[in-house]
Amino acid sequence: MQKTQSYSSSRSQTFDLILSALLIALVFVSTVFINIKLPIGGNGGLVHLGTGMLFIASILFGPKKGAIAGSFGMALFDLMSGWTIWAPGTFIARFLQGYIVGKIAWSNDENGNSIILNLVGMIISVPVMAAVYYVHEAIIYGNWIQPAASIPGNITQNVIGMIVAIPVCLVLKKTPLFK
Repeated sequence: MQKTQSYSSSRSQTFDLILSALLIALVFVSTVFINIKLPIGGNGGLVHLGTGMLFIASILFGPKKGAIAGSFGMALFDLMSGWTIWAPGTFIARFLQGYIVGKIAWSNDENGNSIILNLVGMIISVPVMAAVYYVHEAIIYGNWIQPAASIPGNITQNVIGMIVAIPVCLVLKKTPLFK
């Protein structure tokens, strides 16, 4: 009996690791291949579909998977694409954002099935993400005024992520995999 439980646990951990790696890769690829640099202020920001994929991962798989996928996927993008100075802030901001969305979406035993909770989670996560980026950018530039120029880009990026995530999650939740 012990051997069967050990095999089952090992198999579950392997699946968990593979799923986490897949979600990280999906966030990374969504960030790399579909992004637009915004012409707002000095830095402006970058709008990409990685935020939508972070929302999808958090809603479909919960707070831990969403936090891991968002933080590692987008920080890896920063490291690989010349935005290296942003990687620490991205890691923290996206970890918190993924965790918040997943925690709210999976509250009350909803497991991401409530459109209202999913939307609330996404909306509540935006100021947290923006605040972390604001502080990180203030540290980078040495002032507290210049980071304000990035706030419209952060909001735009999150709104686009929500517009993408809501219908994708609705469709995926109807598949046998999530029933």
